[in-house]
Amino acid sequence: MRWQPTSAGKVAIVTGAASGIGRALAGELALAGADVVLADIDEPGAVAAASDAATRGGRAEAVRVDVTDAAAVEALVTRVGAERGRLDFMFNNAGIAFIGDTLSMTLEDWNRIIDVNLRGVVHGVRAAYAYMAARGDGHIVNTASVSGLIPAPGFTAYAASKHAVVGLSVSLRAEAAPRGVRVSCACPGFIDTPLKHHAKVVGLDREAVTASLARLFASADDCARAILRGVAKNQGIIVVTGHARFAHAVNRLAPGLVARLAERLARRAGG
Repeated sequence: MRWQPTSAGKVAIVTGAASGIGRALAGELALAGADVVLADIDEPGAVAAASDAATRGGRAEAVRVDVTDAAAVEALVTRVGAERGRLDFMFNNAGIAFIGDTLSMTLEDWNRIIDVNLRGVVHGVRAAYAYMAARGDGHIVNTASVSGLIPAPGFTAYAASKHAVVGLSVSLRAEAAPRGVRVSCACPGFIDTPLKHHAKVVGLDREAVTASLARLFASADDCARAILRGVAKNQGIIVVTGHARFAHAVNRLAPGLVARLAERLARRAGG
């Protein structure tokens, strides 16, 4: 089912928009007639994605932004708000992943994941929330993961950052509501994006891991549409893919069972 477009004339910023879920979100928003700013550290990728989005309608602009640079993110939000006169949506979507045994992670690995996946979201929230609260309107959408809702052995650092994004989002949602600002957190399962190729993998065979999960992957376009359906309904937590919804539901009902299954998976992965 397609989402019902409600974004004609709206202004949106999407980080991590050069590929994957971010690119798909930008395309769907443009199709609905939105004015979309595609932000990514990969400027050529953002330009290509913006060109693709522009062919679908609306307006699309590509900008190079490193979400770990708080001043750059704030400058982007300030400029877009000043030039367009509004900012309706802020999609904090940029992210990276690390797959493997936590013992193999360096402090640099930990800091990099926290900087991009958590501080990058914080920077986007801080800038957009201040702007939207002043206007009394707007919607912030933070991309987390189902790994932010359930145990995820082999993805410990990634899961830590995504659990933090979930906590940030649900807490801010309650705080921001009286100010007219809506907050949603997208928690996708396995999505077929370049992240599966770019994630740092230690102690595991990348191709074997990808192959073992192949039947679980959903398309980025389907994911984007599901997220936008949830945004249109102002859902607080938007869990995407059937497998992710099932895992989340079981974890809520029987967390002990899920913990034991996670331990079994970890033992199997460890040989």
